Amino acid sequence: MSDLQKEVSELERKSATAARLFDIRRIIGGLFVVYGVLVTIAGITASDADLDKAEGININLWTGLGMLALGLFFLIWLRLRPAAPPPPTD
Repeated sequence: MSDLQKEVSELERKSATAARLFDIRRIIGGLFVVYGVLVTIAGITASDADLDKAEGININLWTGLGMLALGLFFLIWLRLRPAAPPPPTD
């Protein structure tokens, strides 16, 4: 019976680790940071013709910075409030 309890506790530990690994905040935050960096770079390197199309507003720069801020918010939220492990069952 002891071997069965050890096996169950090992599976519960692996399940909690997988839940924390695939937390949706990590995925959303990571994607927003990556895309935010790409769009910000596109905004920094925008030509005068691109700015004229948008009536002088650097849309890529502002959108990229917004995406970076949102992605960092999700990652900070994940760091400050990690997913709680499931309660142990008796």
